[in-house]
Amino acid sequence: MSTIVKISNLDKYFGRLHVLKNVSLEVAEREVVCLIGRSGSGKSTLLRCINFLEEPSHGSIEVDGLHVNSGEKGRAHRQLVHDVRLKTGMVFQEFNLFPHMSVLENVIEGPVTVKGMDRQQAIELAEHNLDSVGLLFKKDEYPNRLSGGQKQRVAIARALTMEPRVMLFDEPTSALDPELIGEVLNVMKKVAKDGMTMLVVTHEMGFAREVADRVIVMADGELIEDGKPEQIFNEPKDPRTEALIVRYRTGSG
Repeated sequence: MSTIVKISNLDKYFGRLHVLKNVSLEVAEREVVCLIGRSGSGKSTLLRCINFLEEPSHGSIEVDGLHVNSGEKGRAHRQLVHDVRLKTGMVFQEFNLFPHMSVLENVIEGPVTVKGMDRQQAIELAEHNLDSVGLLFKKDEYPNRLSGGQKQRVAIARALTMEPRVMLFDEPTSALDPELIGEVLNVMKKVAKDGMTMLVVTHEMGFAREVADRVIVMADGELIEDGKPEQIFNEPKDPRTEALIVRYRTGSG
């Protein structure tokens, strides 16, 4: 399969803090990659650099053939960043739904205002995606009438309605009560099964083991291990990975 995401020699500084250190990574089309690691290891920052919510300090990012070098300025650079964002759907820890809009209005807002999609076409696409996450019957409700799990499922439907080539999930279950986590993970499994390329920052080791094609372990801003789930979880090569897996197994991480 062809490469759809390519990260080359990426660095990110916040002031003097070196958060990402010479990170290089390729993701194939339709591949599901889970990023695991301790808090502060750089996982979320890496995800945010891919769609330029954070501007990389050094290196380059390519998404679906669009190549963007860090540090560039001007109209052409801004247009490239805009085009990359159109190709990447992002699901955050918090749901970021507009409280004054219904579920349906939340889902069609991006396609209509950002992409200029015909409203009726956007509605049909939104209803299809809401149905796929099991929430079409909630399309006229407002976010304050939804559970946390339902809000996150709406957020996934909203991202899918932008018709991205890559989905980025930044710890999408971390803000949920334990009994609601399963419903969101099941929707993510369905998205993966449907062939979407996915990069997922997660603490859900069961999901990573079951759904990921590859698991990447991060520590101190670096990719320290990259392999199939069975290799990472059963035969980790780096002692930091082994410590991480043990911590999750014992429930202390």
